[in-house]
Amino acid sequence: MKRSATLIILTLACCQLQAQQLFIPSGRIIYEKKINLQRSFSDAGISDEATEKLRRYNISTWELTFSPTNAIYRSFKNDTGSDNPLMFSFPGKSGNQLFSDFSKQRRVLRKKIFNEDYILNDTIPALTWKVMHETRNIAGYECRKAIGIVNDSIYVVAFYTDEILLQAGPEGFYGLPGMILGLAIPRYYTTWFATKVNVYRVEAKNVLPPKEGKRIDSEKEKNKLIDLFSRFEGQRPLKRADLLKQIYGLVL
Repeated sequence: MKRSATLIILTLACCQLQAQQLFIPSGRIIYEKKINLQRSFSDAGISDEATEKLRRYNISTWELTFSPTNAIYRSFKNDTGSDNPLMFSFPGKSGNQLFSDFSKQRRVLRKKIFNEDYILNDTIPALTWKVMHETRNIAGYECRKAIGIVNDSIYVVAFYTDEILLQAGPEGFYGLPGMILGLAIPRYYTTWFATKVNVYRVEAKNVLPPKEGKRIDSEKEKNKLIDLFSRFEGQRPLKRADLLKQIYGLVL
């Protein structure tokens, strides 16, 4: 009887250990971000002759380090050159960082605007997704497809895995039942796909928000930043909400 009880305890312990190994609470994900430059510039009204001289893709590498409650998304290395200044309205320049604290639903963005770093604090916005039946293997993980709309009209396709517990993803996208490993935004001819997932223990205290930069905390300071940013758009005046979307990136 004692031997049977011991076997049962060992079996339960093994099952518990296997269950813990199935779900990943922390680690680091490497993403490849790819922008189709020729299609993007063509849509912006640049002549065919000029777009043909561009390389077809801008490819860069980004990393998402995450704990059970926090995540920080930042540049890892640039594979094909620096950002083109004409791509200013696209989020994701190499100096930018996005920290998210999902336990408090807060985020901190470090954004480079006109060669100066700014620190912006706000709440994590709510996103609505529709989960589909289609699946795809990304970086060795079975991922399920989901579609969503951001900024009222921008169509987004995401692939997430429920093997990674934190509901996060690249560029601040989140809200699915697991980690987003693949993302595509057809309007911007841009994709993000995980190429590697490193599983290791990461404490929340080791995933910290960016601190270097000019803090924008008050509404008055935010209005000054919007005014500064709008000077770049002098020939194309935009509404305040649209300027904020360009400052923060795709997820506002």
